[in-house]
Amino acid sequence: MSRSVIYSKIQYMNTKQPYLKQQFKDVITPFIRKELGLKNIHQVPSLQKIVLNTGFNASTDKATIEAIVKDLSLVAGQKALITKAKKSIANFKLREEMPVGAKVTLRGAKMYDFLFRFIAVALPSIRDFRGTSRKLDGSGNYSIGITDHTIFPEINVDGRNISMGMDVTLCTSSNSDESAIILLEKFGMPFRKNTTS
Repeated sequence: MSRSVIYSKIQYMNTKQPYLKQQFKDVITPFIRKELGLKNIHQVPSLQKIVLNTGFNASTDKATIEAIVKDLSLVAGQKALITKAKKSIANFKLREEMPVGAKVTLRGAKMYDFLFRFIAVALPSIRDFRGTSRKLDGSGNYSIGITDHTIFPEINVDGRNISMGMDVTLCTSSNSDESAIILLEKFGMPFRKNTTS
């Protein structure tokens, strides 16, 4: 089955309520409450936001910056914002307020839509993909580095003149890595089997 066919099915499923949002409500929440022995439903860890960001050289020309912002917006399904330098650094020929990157913060339905596409389509498109690392930041947040943004079905690889990497950060309400991993596993995150990487 081609990526375009898979993506069209995803779009169809998301016309009413995002699939993963419904799964979280109907399946994941009851499972985690039982697994962790939680009495209050509000104690169940949840996904709060997803942040996508990419950086580029401060000397990057305007046309390339616009192309990067456009591609990041396509991937996220939401308009990306340009991030600017907060202070000048002479050694890097960097002046305050120069554009140095772009980012998008997703919440609600768009967050669940992106996560589904990321797990079901983008990650399996990585060459020799063997799963993602199980390392979190110690506070229940998970970051994944993507070296090539063309793994996303929204990006047309024909005639591409830019290639960019990005960081995808999944922020959860959990204050422990253990419960956050359970949450992400139930969402379908393809963690590697070993726990040492």
